[in-house]
Amino acid sequence: MNKKHENSAFTVVGTNIDEVKKYNEQSGMSYNEVKEWMAKTNGGHGTGIYSDTDIEEVKKKLLQSTENQK
Repeated sequence: MNKKHENSAFTVVGTNIDEVKKYNEQSGMSYNEVKEWMAKTNGGHGTGIYSDTDIEEVKKKLLQSTENQK
């Protein structure tokens, strides 16, 4: 084994775990990060858990808006 891989962890089939982690860090957003970004920028089905919208505040504003129009 050469010195480059001497301290690296490998899976049973020989995959270099440190190399995989390095490439993952460089690959961009994870699946869950993408879902969170989509929920915060343009919505989407099933993304409510990532939303930071205060539903009660929205309801109050809508109620005030409709009362002001009367």
